[in-house]
Amino acid sequence: MSVTMEQNGILDPALIGLLESLEDSRDAISASKEELEFLSNLLQSKELHALFKVYNTIVDRVQDDRRCSPVLSSSMQTTLDVMEVLLPRIALSDISRQLFQLLQNPHMQGLLCAHDAVAQKDYLPRLPEIPQEMDEDEETIKIVQLVKSTEPLDGELDSAEPIVGATIKTDEESGKIIIARVMHGGAADRSGLINVGDEVCEVNGINVEGKSPADVLQILQHSEGTITFKLIPSDPKNGARESKMKVRAHFDFNTDVDPYIPCKEAGLSFVKGEILHIVSQDDPYWWQARKEGDRNMRAGLIPSKSLQERKIIHERLSTNDQQKKKSESDDYDREDIATYEEVVKLYPRPEQPRPIVLIGPPGVGRNELKRRLMELNPDKYHTPVPHTSRSPRPGEVNGKEYNFVSRDLMEEQIARGEFLEFGEYKGNLYGTSLDSVKSIISSGLTCIINPHHQALKMLRTPDIKPYIIYIKPPGFDVLKTTRNTAFAMSTFDETNSRGFTDDEFNEILKSAKRIEFLYDHWFDETIVNDDFKLALEQLLEADNKLKTEPLWAPASWLQ
Repeated sequence: MSVTMEQNGILDPALIGLLESLEDSRDAISASKEELEFLSNLLQSKELHALFKVYNTIVDRVQDDRRCSPVLSSSMQTTLDVMEVLLPRIALSDISRQLFQLLQNPHMQGLLCAHDAVAQKDYLPRLPEIPQEMDEDEETIKIVQLVKSTEPLDGELDSAEPIVGATIKTDEESGKIIIARVMHGGAADRSGLINVGDEVCEVNGINVEGKSPADVLQILQHSEGTITFKLIPSDPKNGARESKMKVRAHFDFNTDVDPYIPCKEAGLSFVKGEILHIVSQDDPYWWQARKEGDRNMRAGLIPSKSLQERKIIHERLSTNDQQKKKSESDDYDREDIATYEEVVKLYPRPEQPRPIVLIGPPGVGRNELKRRLMELNPDKYHTPVPHTSRSPRPGEVNGKEYNFVSRDLMEEQIARGEFLEFGEYKGNLYGTSLDSVKSIISSGLTCIINPHHQALKMLRTPDIKPYIIYIKPPGFDVLKTTRNTAFAMSTFDETNSRGFTDDEFNEILKSAKRIEFLYDHWFDETIVNDDFKLALEQLLEADNKLKTEPLWAPASWLQ
């Protein structure tokens, strides 16, 4: 049989050579005529030649490093670094401003994220492992060697010898020793060969059947150098993908004193306000996390949101008697228990500066701080003009001192939830509307307000994006000394004709404590007003930071 194929540009030379060899060797091949014809037709098929051409093209590109290897796999992080460099220059240069806006564009950031995912080979979907043919009674065994390090492998003990970055436990049903947790970034995780659910058969040649986790830890503790595990793999599952979620912690966590953590050496201690990168939420009780900016690749254990909420509720019920719970029932019935809040970096927008909200107890000095700040730059800082239902007094101008409206209209607006705060004084309604705040924001001015703390629920929204500064009073002695020295007039007296009494100082401190309990997880910054000049300087620094730096904010504001 002769080779007769059209030279249409898709023929593979190797296949053609194989076909020619087949034709030359027909008489020497011990096969039926039908089998030879089938093989000949297969080698002549255009589909097979096209498939080989695709294969060869891919191979050629893989071998060409210049066409395959990305220059970097973190273009998104590089972009964020560039944006931070550009930020102080956007007011001085149109080119910087245009480049900043271009890099902030969601489509551009989506493209860069896609590039990084491809560069890091973070592909979806993840294909399951190819099953191996084996006898029905035969189990797959994998042998993994790790170098002993200072990473935890816990065996349900109060303390454990740091070993390979994994935890083990006894399976309740089978009684076998299994891998309970693999710490992200640890030696076991970096190997890619040890997975949750794997059964431990041998450690350094020692059979662990019938042994306890403590026995296994003893073996590991006395091992030196390389540690060899013989494991039976768990049922194949898609590889665990590292979470990208970042949260702000609203409580302190000290792994050394926490009585619930399964392995102290594997824990990650942190303080309230720190930003944590949550890398795994697979365990319902213990998440894995790293501190933002920490170069240590290994993650640590932190209590999950649900576990921490249960711990807080238990502590409250255990440490407060019935009388105290009754007197502070409104505090304990608040909507949320502060544990973690998901956050993202929020970049400043010069055309819509974030409003500054001063929160604190009456008498702490918020009004004076706001007044002095507006005096320093009246063209930059504005505060909303309040509404009232009373009639204008001689010399008052509508829209300057107050927005004068009818009582019926104001009651309708209050019923529709259009007021940030409102109240009645001597038969007249007074209040601040949300629209007046939004109007200042959209005008490009910095809105500064000092509302009642209950107004935070209406202010802390994606359309307002407030920067909340808590003005905190100092201790009783300093509070009394500084106010008396400055001849401060009591805000508890309508006439403002006398100084504060000791009872009023104590009321300020009591009110501050309650505000902190209810809302401190919403504070972006705290300024202690024990020195007015210093407090004013700190307030100006906060405003400058707000306009020049990307700051952490609730993730829901950008969704």
